[in-house]
Amino acid sequence: MYTMNGARLIIKLLERQEVEIIAGIPGGANLPLYEALAESRRLRHILCRHEQGAGFLAQGIARTTGQAGVCFATSGPGATNVLTAIADAYLDSIPVICITGQVPLPLIGTDAFQEVDIYGMSIPITKHNFLVRSVEELLDTIPRAFSLALSGRPGPVLIDVPKDVQTASVSFHDWPEPGRRLEARSVDRLQLAAAAEMINRARRPVVCLGGGIIHAEAAGDARAVVERSGIPAAMTLMGLGSLPVGHSKSLGMLGMHAARSTNMTLQDCDVFIAAGARFDDRATGKIVEFCPAANVIHMDIDPSEVSKLKPANIALVGDVRQILAALVPLLEYQERRDWWQQIKVLQERYPIATPEAVVPEKPYGLILQAASMLAEGGFVATDVGKHQMWTAQVYPFMRPRQFLTSGGLGTMGFGLPAAIGAALAHPERQVVLFTGDGSLQMNIQELATAVEQQANIKIIVMNNRSLGLVRQQQNLFYHRRFFASDFQIDIDFAAIARGFGMPAYSVPDDGDLTGMMARLFSDKGPCLLSIPIDREEEVYPMVPPGAANSTMLGGCHVEKCQD
Repeated sequence: MYTMNGARLIIKLLERQEVEIIAGIPGGANLPLYEALAESRRLRHILCRHEQGAGFLAQGIARTTGQAGVCFATSGPGATNVLTAIADAYLDSIPVICITGQVPLPLIGTDAFQEVDIYGMSIPITKHNFLVRSVEELLDTIPRAFSLALSGRPGPVLIDVPKDVQTASVSFHDWPEPGRRLEARSVDRLQLAAAAEMINRARRPVVCLGGGIIHAEAAGDARAVVERSGIPAAMTLMGLGSLPVGHSKSLGMLGMHAARSTNMTLQDCDVFIAAGARFDDRATGKIVEFCPAANVIHMDIDPSEVSKLKPANIALVGDVRQILAALVPLLEYQERRDWWQQIKVLQERYPIATPEAVVPEKPYGLILQAASMLAEGGFVATDVGKHQMWTAQVYPFMRPRQFLTSGGLGTMGFGLPAAIGAALAHPERQVVLFTGDGSLQMNIQELATAVEQQANIKIIVMNNRSLGLVRQQQNLFYHRRFFASDFQIDIDFAAIARGFGMPAYSVPDDGDLTGMMARLFSDKGPCLLSIPIDREEEVYPMVPPGAANSTMLGGCHVEKCQD
């Protein structure tokens, strides 16, 4: 017979889930939970400086390991602060368990101090959520939350635990089994055979590898499919790393900031195979004009995604790894020389970067220089903005889970805490964070967390003294009215970082960028380097928001992909 209060039961159940790190901030409504956590010898708590930072730190763990990240927050403002990170996890299908404190059950609905209906607020942005009304419920709720977060299409689960449930006692005879990822249903063999036949008969097929490839650990199977069939493969932003840079069948990223050659290839394909991708508007552009002549094969674990935005001729619902593995022996290798010749002509005519753009002092050059210095096995994180798209365009991603970025929600402030989470989950590896001056200011307080934990992160601030992508859209679509997008003061980020106790440097306009970059990567623990970037450095190519991928902006003109 085991007897303990609800708070200790939660901690013991988390230990049984083999959780190692919990990020969070204590408050009045979750202090019993923290009292129990202090007694644990197996769980490591990371005290963040903002609950949003705790949520993103948990994401950094989840994105790099594939396991559920865990974060704590108190009631009221603590819980509402973490919601942005939860919404971000929901749109990118990241397994996160968020446990919030709540006012005692008798006070719910009375507008008590720091009371918010976090259960109701979180319904649209969680895979599932719980309001625990008795201590006995915890025995089922905690394992079930992990199973839900990890099974099928992953996602965040929120558990709201009133304070009196945390302090109430419970007795029980047996521990529940830990929550695990459940196996997906088997794929329809007739549909699989039909898909193989369609692919084998195609003259101009393309496969698109999305974030589902990463979540399902299916990169090896995806590679086997493209090598067996000879099909070119594009990747969404969330799918980068599914194929290594330089792979002979890789077209790189598709969508708003893809190479023209990739989007032009898609416009002419006759079969489009979406594998673990959900037809996001930043990938497809105007959906009715996306792959206009193609039959669509859609592989997805979430049946609600299939034909939601683009009708699928063949639907393969299930685990994408199992689908791809079953598809490989059914495919015939075909050289498709005319198709590949057409693609290679486009790639030579429309490279993603010209030689003059790949110089050390320009964005592409410094990103590639950092890539050459990052230790083998390192991770790459970004915030959201121009630096994110430059990184996605040219960084040589070689493996799944190497790239951490906010895709669906596009959350500025994601990068720093996510990078810390990755570094804490993998203390033997380096993490490089590319961020902008606008994004860094969103969660800059987590510099203190990085220093306190001595997280091995290298922060590169690409400082253009503006909200870069906002400014670019104002430049292109709002008659160059640069309102509320240029910062009026020049912030010394190196001085701020040093104030938090972090080694930090600024590159002067005529400074030795290569030498300072080498110093950044040679220092142990966290370190920051601020690099000035011209405000007029833009991200091209670019599909205008709402336009078809067949229309791409480059420099100061428009090019149609049919040219």
